[in-house]
Amino acid sequence: MSKSRTASKTAPKKPTAELTEAEWTIMRVVWQNEPCAAGTVQEALANSKSWAYSTVKTTMDRMAQKGFLTIEKIRNLQLFRACISEVEAKRRELRKMLKRAFDGALTPMMQFLIEHEGLSRTESAKLRKLINNTKTKAKRT
Repeated sequence: MSKSRTASKTAPKKPTAELTEAEWTIMRVVWQNEPCAAGTVQEALANSKSWAYSTVKTTMDRMAQKGFLTIEKIRNLQLFRACISEVEAKRRELRKMLKRAFDGALTPMMQFLIEHEGLSRTESAKLRKLINNTKTKAKRT
């Protein structure tokens, strides 16, 4: 019994670069729809971006070269998967910003956000609840 399709994958490599704004936009779609083709990404972004298919495909190919995406080839179809989770991407971005603006310290960043960006009552209540839950978990361990 022979396979009706031929599949090959590019070997994933650890991303070393940082995601650009355009790449963040594409990654959000990939995380929600993977595996997906470049056409799927372009269609998902059609209402918010006027990117041509060729722009999306070229960007996604470059993202694969950088190690953010893998490509699975099935005959004429290329399906893209993320090599980095959304949590890891956000963690990298946060660490970069923390290091640059706050010498890597989280408390001064939180203080800055509270003092200069302001919190709504809802946000303040959620933050208090999160802190209290963290304290409760710390006491248990």
